[in-house]
Amino acid sequence: MPTNDTTSGTRRSAALLGIALALLIVAAVVTTLAARSRWWLPPLASAQGRSIDQLFIATFGIISVAFVLVHGLLALFVWLYRDRGQRASYWHENRALELTYTIIPAIVMTGLTLSAAGLWSRIHSAPPPQALVVEVRGEQFGWKARYPGPDGKFGRIDPRHYSARENPWALDPADPAAQDDLVLDISTTGELHLVVDRPVEVRIRAKDVLHSFFIPAFRVKQDAVPGMVTSIWFTPTQTGPYEIACAELCGPLHYIMRGKVVVQTQEEYDAWLAQTRS
Repeated sequence: MPTNDTTSGTRRSAALLGIALALLIVAAVVTTLAARSRWWLPPLASAQGRSIDQLFIATFGIISVAFVLVHGLLALFVWLYRDRGQRASYWHENRALELTYTIIPAIVMTGLTLSAAGLWSRIHSAPPPQALVVEVRGEQFGWKARYPGPDGKFGRIDPRHYSARENPWALDPADPAAQDDLVLDISTTGELHLVVDRPVEVRIRAKDVLHSFFIPAFRVKQDAVPGMVTSIWFTPTQTGPYEIACAELCGPLHYIMRGKVVVQTQEEYDAWLAQTRS
């Protein structure tokens, strides 16, 4: 027969376990709400970003449930099967239990992987024919942008013609299409201008080392690789200014490699383009 002290100790242990679990749940809820209102994902401003956010939240939710379940069971087993002076029981294997905790995570991970693969293929598909096309180049430590001229064609680039002041894009002066290209320094005096609700294809270059073109509000991130032209497309859905950052550690002044993108209506964009070219 259990003594009064044993019964009292069991009740205290159960009470402490209940309090610990309650505090864990409250802390998780409060932390999640505080994170979402303060430093969670920035407000969404692109069409493609909605699917990215949904996949992120689904993944985070599944991981959170698994975390609470595993640690809750661990705490429960520690309390239920604590040392009571008897010899511990042991069995070599439990086929049903092993299959359960192997197959269920495998199904969940396969579903998340297939969802991510489908989303990746949609994001990196060919841009629509009516998409605005701009080029962005990363260099230590800033961003430069190039818009095609009225002919809609980018001029040829030849590194032999590079000049930091006169020809920072190394445009080939012998190429007629290069004569009307609009070149902007978007890390200092210029801005990358885009049109709201119009798809845009950004072709990305790097001058020196690896960089990463990152617009958090659009959920856009694409590496800039020297010697290659990578691209990504998206559709801005909200007007306003947004930050461009470099998400790749690219040198001692990496932290200053920032720029600004301004999303405008088509009329505002046309007026800005005409004024900039004049």
